[in-house]
Amino acid sequence: MGRLVVVSNRVADPRKTASGGLAVALGQALQASGGLWFGWSGKVVEGGTPGEGDVHLQTAGPVQLATVDLSREDHDSYYLGYSNGVLWPVFHYRLDLADFDAGFIGGYRRVNQMFAHKLAAMLRPDDVIWVHDYHLIPLAAELRNMGCQQRMGFFLHIPLPPPLILAAVPEHEWLMRSLFAYDLVGFQCEADVAHFSRYVGTETSADILGEHEFRAFGKTLQVQAFPIGIDVDEFAALGRGRDAIDMYEQMRDEYSRRRLLLGVERMDYSKGLPQRIKAFRQLLQNYPENLGSATLIQIAAPSRESVDAYAALRHELESLCGSVNGDFGELDWMPVRYIHRSVARKRLPGLYRAACVALVTPLRDGMNLVAKEFIAAQDPEDPGVLVLSRFAGAAEQMRDALLVNPYDTTRTAETMQRALQMPLEERQRRHQALLQQVREQDVHWWRQRFLNALNAVSAS
Repeated sequence: MGRLVVVSNRVADPRKTASGGLAVALGQALQASGGLWFGWSGKVVEGGTPGEGDVHLQTAGPVQLATVDLSREDHDSYYLGYSNGVLWPVFHYRLDLADFDAGFIGGYRRVNQMFAHKLAAMLRPDDVIWVHDYHLIPLAAELRNMGCQQRMGFFLHIPLPPPLILAAVPEHEWLMRSLFAYDLVGFQCEADVAHFSRYVGTETSADILGEHEFRAFGKTLQVQAFPIGIDVDEFAALGRGRDAIDMYEQMRDEYSRRRLLLGVERMDYSKGLPQRIKAFRQLLQNYPENLGSATLIQIAAPSRESVDAYAALRHELESLCGSVNGDFGELDWMPVRYIHRSVARKRLPGLYRAACVALVTPLRDGMNLVAKEFIAAQDPEDPGVLVLSRFAGAAEQMRDALLVNPYDTTRTAETMQRALQMPLEERQRRHQALLQQVREQDVHWWRQRFLNALNAVSAS
């Protein structure tokens, strides 16, 4: 196989510990093989010309990093407008929050064309190109239009919605047709593959050649599920670090008389945060033995704070947390500890290990690596319990978690109580099964399985 070229909206130095699942996974892939990582620099140039941007090159060990600046107009239409104002809410089933301004799509196309133009000049004939996520769906089509013949794969890290929801996206036909410029398209779970198959069957004239093979627009496309994992050994090593140990000991000492429930995510309407706080309220109401004992630590890292929907979510969450604390709290016990800032990744294993229960209850999520990190961080002799939304992609793999419907707050509260009361033997059995699955389908398995499939497609 030739040089690996990874393309994603944002680029990170693979030698450094990153905070996001995508950055960790791609960093591992490139560190293993060497190659080129291309994407947006994160810099917005005020007064810059749309469709143009400077390229910055940097060497990071065996990896070359190439990043491009965006003009303010391109950033606002490509990134804020179409990617995060249209595709993100629609792909997470939130049509009510999508801003269907047709003007955004022009910037989305323009930036993908610019990225293709900048990248094409850096490519070698035998490169293998791996494009990531919803920001860059049409990139392969733009590269093909420029004559690029390299093998190209695409991986969608967020969910793909059912056909009727997807059809709400302006020019959805063009968007989905763009996927046929790739040789292989990967989704997080089988449900997403099924949605793609149904879309192709109802909205296009494609021939379905097999469970994972489609023919349309003069091109044959392979589509498979490749559930992303974590680097278990790397995360375990973080857990042995001083920062993680200090965090664990601090939490153990401070909450020695409490039982901790933990939620860790970005502040995003897809994460089910208000529903989680409502379910925790019901836990305290319906199971009063938890009064003075159960404490929910909810970390909601800032995200897109200038967007109205996120500001409204923060206000709602703060109101709900304040209400629970006001109604149930005592002078020596606050039931909810709400933190609106990030926790350093090197401290997270200690926080996970201190928790009796992890609440990973998104309304919709492509995968959710917090669930896997929590399992990897546990003490096998006395593990915590994972409460996982059935609407997270991870639920397809992690069947030994306690699966919940986050919209059903009463049943979710019942499941929280079950988790808090679970006998040690059952906790150990469930954790052992979950850890085995997380180890077997880790980030290295994910990378190798995708790249092997892409190589096989090109050889067929």
